[in-house]
Amino acid sequence: MKIFRFVAILALALCSVPRLHAQTNIVDGVLAVINDTVITRQQVEDFITPAIESLQRQNAGQPDTVLQQKLAGVINDGLEQLVERQLILHDFDTEGYRMPDSYLEQLVQDRIRELYSDRVTLMKTLQAQGETFEQFRQNVRDQAVATFMRSKNVAQEIIISPYKVENYYRAHTNDFAVEDQIKLRMIVLNKSSADETNTAKLAREIHAQILAGATFAEMASIYSQDSLRSQGGDRGWIERSVLRAELADPAFALQPGQVSDVVETPSTCYLMFVEEKRPAHVKPLDNAVRNEIEQTLRAQEQTRLEKQWIAKLKAKTFILYF
Repeated sequence: MKIFRFVAILALALCSVPRLHAQTNIVDGVLAVINDTVITRQQVEDFITPAIESLQRQNAGQPDTVLQQKLAGVINDGLEQLVERQLILHDFDTEGYRMPDSYLEQLVQDRIRELYSDRVTLMKTLQAQGETFEQFRQNVRDQAVATFMRSKNVAQEIIISPYKVENYYRAHTNDFAVEDQIKLRMIVLNKSSADETNTAKLAREIHAQILAGATFAEMASIYSQDSLRSQGGDRGWIERSVLRAELADPAFALQPGQVSDVVETPSTCYLMFVEEKRPAHVKPLDNAVRNEIEQTLRAQEQTRLEKQWIAKLKAKTFILYF
């Protein structure tokens, strides 16, 4: 019943997509025309299938009106992405570029190995999805063309100067603020049930051995029952917000070189050891922060330039929405 409900809502959402009424007799089901290429409702549905499946999972139990509104947004986004792809493919052709068959064949073989291991698996998958090998080959070509054209028209124009990085850092200082931090090791002992006492007893014995001179890292590598056992329970530098409340308070109360008492929860017993402490601070503009800012600025500039480029393509192309 859920599937039928979702299909019905999808149909309503498709009908609610804003449409420009063209004075022409176009076959029902066409959502847009770009030069001599049409984009159909079925193409949009196929393109957004992963997105609507995710939307269905994330909005289970939501009222139909809410789901319909979100679906309409996904459909509009999907349609616009398909329109932009056709604009890019058309620009590739009109600029006189050609993709050699040998290069395309290599791309196809690489994609098969990457996603399907072999051609037999690919063909079975395509058959189950109702697609042909030629459609798969065309999709590989179109994606390669789009990547090439974006690189040529957008990525190559992006230059992030040190001045821009420094300005961004000064304007977004709060983004680089770091809470109080501790360099923490932890021993984790899981209980078999909430009321069993053997785990807490073992934790107290380990605690006594550490106080008697055993190193915390050695005890963690022997007894801890988590994935960091082989690293001696080393959590590295962590902030208070990373830890559960029942662990954060005792951990941040410790001074460097101190081990906590046993911290017991219904399911687990913990021992913690603080190696160093670092007060709250703002990260300096070092290489790591510079790289982070450059990536942010590059992404922002790429988005701006791509919108500008697509707008130019739209301005010189016949596009009709229905």
